[in-house]
Amino acid sequence: MRFAIAHARAAAARFSALPGNVRGPLFLLVSGLVFAGMNVTIKLLGDRLGTGEIAFFRALIGWMFYWPFIAFDLSALRTQYPGTHAVRGFIGGFSMLLSFHALILLPMADATAYGFTRSLFLIVLAVLILREPVRVRRLAATIIGFIGVLIMLQPQGGLQFAALIALSSAFINAWVVVLVKRLMAVEKPVTVLFYFGLSTTLLTAVPAMLDWQAPTAREWVLLVIMGFLGGAAQSLVIRAYRAAEATVLAPFDYVPLLYATLLGYLFFADLPTVWTVVGAAIIVAANLYITYREHQLRLPPPPPEAPR
Repeated sequence: MRFAIAHARAAAARFSALPGNVRGPLFLLVSGLVFAGMNVTIKLLGDRLGTGEIAFFRALIGWMFYWPFIAFDLSALRTQYPGTHAVRGFIGGFSMLLSFHALILLPMADATAYGFTRSLFLIVLAVLILREPVRVRRLAATIIGFIGVLIMLQPQGGLQFAALIALSSAFINAWVVVLVKRLMAVEKPVTVLFYFGLSTTLLTAVPAMLDWQAPTAREWVLLVIMGFLGGAAQSLVIRAYRAAEATVLAPFDYVPLLYATLLGYLFFADLPTVWTVVGAAIIVAANLYITYREHQLRLPPPPPEAPR
């Protein structure tokens, strides 16, 4: 036992010694797999339980995941922005309800791909709400990304209910990202996650009570696994972005689509259509280009050449 503990500590020390731009992608790769595993449990639970009940247990158990961290640092409960936390939590909870329902209705790969439109909606919000200037190239990439969405919708012949739910969730989630960025600049990560869990638990308790079904023993196990995976995945994402630069992590943000395709096939015999693959590829490419351009624009200008 002591040997195992010593070996684990040595491995953790070696991992911590790695550069941040190496540790970050590794955290993100693992988090993507964990999120995909959580999505499998959601689809399995959705065969009988309502979306509100599933989301409630996801929020509650995920919230409990952070209790031990708070116990070791009670100062994390202090916040000067309770209103912002509440708004972020309730908006995020509503987005969670929509995304879970879309996940139950759609193949995993489709639901995951629609979720990537969040970055495109962020550009739209930056223009319409924040009045940020958007250069031609980024605007063109955003338009191309939405063309990818239209291509994904092509097999259904238009905007179907499940796709509309998934896109609505991505749009609302874009608002959440704006609030999270503001909170992360002034709050501890565990504080943001704790109050998010509290707010979403309160929000999802209402639809859960309205459509309550007593879980079976199997469903209780899946609910606990789902909540634990959700909390662990969120923690890993935060660690990734604290360790590495956003431009380094950008290509790894889309690995969950591969996980979703593989697990969707293994558990539900779902395979994405050609239209889904093409549309998702366009959305991913547009997002990557936008990230690249934003990074280029933030770089300092090159020093002037020395006179010859």
